[in-house]
Amino acid sequence: MKTLFLGVVTAALLHITPTVVLVKRQDAVSRLLPGADQFSAREVHVSSSDSRRVHDAVGWEPPDGMVTFYVGKRQDQVTGALMFMRVDCQHGPLELAIGFEPQGTIRGVEVTKATVEMKPWVLEALRAGLTDAYRGLALDQAPAGAEKVKPRVGAMPAYMAELVDKGVMHAAAAYRLFYGRK
Repeated sequence: MKTLFLGVVTAALLHITPTVVLVKRQDAVSRLLPGADQFSAREVHVSSSDSRRVHDAVGWEPPDGMVTFYVGKRQDQVTGALMFMRVDCQHGPLELAIGFEPQGTIRGVEVTKATVEMKPWVLEALRAGLTDAYRGLALDQAPAGAEKVKPRVGAMPAYMAELVDKGVMHAAAAYRLFYGRK
């Protein structure tokens, strides 16, 4: 009984609500890898020195020392790649799908999951055009979607936009540093 009570108190203090799907992963894949009819997962095991390198670059380390890229092909030609990236905050996790063009620029970003609490904030930021700011972004450019939407949204949607920027920055660094590895 004591454990149950402590669990309820902890959940109330953290106030993390259940996660909801905003975009199904299969829909994100079809939008971010258009025309692809073959798909494969490329798992990259990241060494501790590489993990330190990405941490020094963007303040993030791949969970479990692994990065997974999903590669789309059509007639054996790569049409692009994508990553699912999780960004955590005190309100819970956000999941993003970040698609990359074969040349290495960002094709697009989809917010696939958020918590019930965060959903209205995320949707407000998306309606303000948040993800438009990422299309064509070079891997070494800082994401600026949050700056674009801040004048048109409230404080919490602006904060969600900053989290999306952070996830895009992490994914771009992972792609830049690890995608070419076999």
